[in-house]
Amino acid sequence: MSELASKTCVPCRGGVDALEREAIATLQPQVPHWKVVDNHHLTRTFTFPDFQKALDFVNRLGAVAEEQGHHPDILLAWGKAEVTLWTHKVNGLTESDFIMAAKIDQV
Repeated sequence: MSELASKTCVPCRGGVDALEREAIATLQPQVPHWKVVDNHHLTRTFTFPDFQKALDFVNRLGAVAEEQGHHPDILLAWGKAEVTLWTHKVNGLTESDFIMAAKIDQV
């Protein structure tokens, strides 16, 4: 289990700043399959042999999201699930987004 995956997402109630470019650059190597987009969000596409396997993955991911209280945007399609993470309250990335990405990598 990665260091990030062993942590717990912290609910954001606002009042904190989004991560700066330097902090993002430090965290990103810990989730190498995720793409940082505009220093604002993380995205990753997972591929599967059929719709059912993609749906099963999304359902497992959803259980982790509920447990962590951190909910990604998910686009489910035949043979793929596109996942996007960012913290809406700060309109950018927080450490919790990287923690959630690491946890999703283990689903």
